[in-house]
Amino acid sequence: MLNEETRTAILQLHVRGASLHAIARDLHVSRTTARKVVASGRTETPDLARPSQGDPWHEDILREHTRVKGRLVLVHRALLAKGATLSYQALTAYCRRHGIGVKAKVPSGSYSFEPGEEMQHDTSPHRVKIGAHERVAQCASLVLAHSRMVFVQYYPTFDRFWCKVFLTAALEYFGGTCRRCVIDNTNVVVGAGTGWEMIPAPEMGAFALRFGFEFRAHAVGRPNRKARVERAFHYIENNFLPGRTFRDWDELNLEARAWSEAANAGFKRSIHAKPIELFAGERLSLKPLPDYVPQVYRLHDRTVDVEGYVHVGGNRFSVPSGLIGRMLVVREHEDRVEVFEGRTRVATHFRPCDAKDLRLTDPTHHPQRRERRKAGPGPEETELLRVEPELGPYLAALKAKRPSQAIRSMKRLLGMLRDYPREPLLRAVATALDYGLFDLDRLDGMVLRNTAHDYFVLADAVDSDR
Repeated sequence: MLNEETRTAILQLHVRGASLHAIARDLHVSRTTARKVVASGRTETPDLARPSQGDPWHEDILREHTRVKGRLVLVHRALLAKGATLSYQALTAYCRRHGIGVKAKVPSGSYSFEPGEEMQHDTSPHRVKIGAHERVAQCASLVLAHSRMVFVQYYPTFDRFWCKVFLTAALEYFGGTCRRCVIDNTNVVVGAGTGWEMIPAPEMGAFALRFGFEFRAHAVGRPNRKARVERAFHYIENNFLPGRTFRDWDELNLEARAWSEAANAGFKRSIHAKPIELFAGERLSLKPLPDYVPQVYRLHDRTVDVEGYVHVGGNRFSVPSGLIGRMLVVREHEDRVEVFEGRTRVATHFRPCDAKDLRLTDPTHHPQRRERRKAGPGPEETELLRVEPELGPYLAALKAKRPSQAIRSMKRLLGMLRDYPREPLLRAVATALDYGLFDLDRLDGMVLRNTAHDYFVLADAVDSDR
C-alpha cells in the first residue's frame, strides 16, 4: 500500500500534466495504482476494511470474556462448542484490535530532580553465597536521585533497627543528606497511611528529624516513582554478585562498598556523565550531618540467669557472677552487645550480625571453679585398704549406700582402726555388713561390746578370785 508521501507525489505530477505512464515510471508504481490514486484525489492512505472471523461472534466473545474473567483459552473453547472455526491466534488478535481485555498503555513519564532534592531507598532479596552455604540476604540501597550516586550493603534481615544502621552508614558515606527520602509503603518505616500522605513510625520520624530530612512514600502500585533505586537492584544482582563467594558478612559488605565506589566512578549513558562528577556539584546542596552522629542500638531489659548470662537475640552473653539475679540494661549494636548496670558498663561482647545460639563467656566474669575430685578411691579409702584389706567389701557397700557421707564415714572408720583392737573391729564390721548397717555410731557400740568381753576384767570376776 502506498504511503502518504507517494500519493502526494502522484497527484502533484498529475496536476503538472504528466501522463500516467510517466508517473508510474518515475515513482516505480503500476499505472493501475497511479490511476486509482488520481481517481480518488486523496493523499491519505485509505483504511482497509477486511472482514474478520471474529466479527460474527463479537457479542459471544464479550459475554464469554466476562463470564470466565478474561481467560481467552476458555473463551476460545466456548466459541468452538458453539460452532466457531476461528483459531486461538485469530481470537487473541481480534481481542487486541478491539480492546477486549487489553489495558491501555500509559506513558511512564520522566522525573527531573534538582541537586540535594531527593534520595531513594529500598531493599531487595538476593541469593548470596557466604562460606559454603547459599542464603537469602536483604540488599539495602540508597541512591541520590540527581547524581545517581549509589550505596549498597547486605543484612541477614531488615527491620527498623537495621534500616537505621544502613541509613546512618549511607549518609556518612555521602557526607550529607537530601531534603526528601522516597520509599515504598513498607511497615519498616510507615506508621500509618500510604503514598504521599504517609506518616512514619515515631522512631523513624525521630531518626529522619535528627538528620534533617523527611520520609515520603510513593503511591500504591506506582513503584516507578522510585525508579532510580529500583533500576540499581538489577545492576547489582547481575554485576556484583555473579561468581563471588564471601567468607562472612563483613567481607560481603566491604566488597559491596568497594563495588559502590567503582560503580559511582563509571560512565552512565543515561546521564552522559559519571555519578561521581555530578556528585561533586550536588555535594554543595546536601544538608550537612549533625556534629555528632550517635550510634544505632536497641535497648533490652534483661535479668541475669543463675549461670551468670543475659539472653539477647537467641544468644547468651556473660556478665560478672556477682550480678546474678539483677536486672540490667543491654545495648544491642550492629556488631557487639554492651551490658550496663545503671550507668556503668559491666560487659562488652562482639558477635556476628547473624549469630544464633552463641554462648560467649568472658573468663574474668566467671572465675574457674575448683576441679572435682577424679573418679577412684580417695586418700581415706586408700589408707584403710592398705592397713586392713578385709574392709574392702564394707567400704564398697558404704559408698553405694551413702555416697554423700562416705568420706566422713571413712575418716571415722580410720580413727576406729587406730584406736580399737583388730579382731573385735573386724567382727563388728562383718556383722554390720550382713545386716546392711552403715551407722558408725552403732558400729562403734558393737566394737566396744566385743572389746569388753575379751580385753577388760569385770568386777564380779575380781571378787570371785579373792
